[in-house]
Amino acid sequence: MHKFAAFTVLIVFLLLWGAPAHAQQGISAVTVVTNSDGTQDYSMTLQALFIMTALSLIPAFIMMMTSFTRIIIVLSILRQAIGLQQSPSNQILIGVSLFLSMFIMAPVFEEVNARALQPYLNEELTSKEALEQAKGPMRAFMLSQTRVKDLETFVRIAGDEGKYDDTDQVPLNILIPAFVTSELKTAFQIGFMLFIPFLIIDLVVASILMAMGMMMLSPMIVSLPFKLMLFVLVDGWNLIFGTLATSFGMGV
Repeated sequence: MHKFAAFTVLIVFLLLWGAPAHAQQGISAVTVVTNSDGTQDYSMTLQALFIMTALSLIPAFIMMMTSFTRIIIVLSILRQAIGLQQSPSNQILIGVSLFLSMFIMAPVFEEVNARALQPYLNEELTSKEALEQAKGPMRAFMLSQTRVKDLETFVRIAGDEGKYDDTDQVPLNILIPAFVTSELKTAFQIGFMLFIPFLIIDLVVASILMAMGMMMLSPMIVSLPFKLMLFVLVDGWNLIFGTLATSFGMGV
């Protein structure tokens, strides 16, 4: 729970990074105005409205800045390759992806907790200093998974070519989309490798049925049990989860 809380605080810091300085010192959520007749009007400040809107974006940031994207795409492709349309269900895939992401991101969360969250809670760091400390582990993780080509592409799109001497100088608004692009490419590469053995089974079953003259029988119906048997015999879930974890450098 401490790791999840550390990451949640980090995301809030990132969302409030661009907030005005006076807003970070203390924000009055509701403003009370007393009228001449003694009645009172209540209004919400723009800063509080901004924070409430920013909090709604936390799930998107969690998906885009962690290992979640790669995992959920690979599991979805795996389900399609086997030929199962609704099993495991979307809820199960999302739950598995979320907890596997927490497992993979645990070292990053622990570093954020030690460097930023705990010193901030102990009033040893200001919010701005804690933000700078928290960005370090997340930046290092995303940079380790981002291809140089993708990073250069978004630097060029932003018009900042030649502006950064080191990748550590690249701002988050460029690093995050580059990281997501690399994650999508990696996820599809892993998904392609998963598709091959199941595609071979489909081709073999279709050829046998064609040779037997059973053209009215769907090859998908016949091949599905064989694909499930293959996946169980090779301990597929163990291999998939192990491959996903090692693809992020765990156990290396």
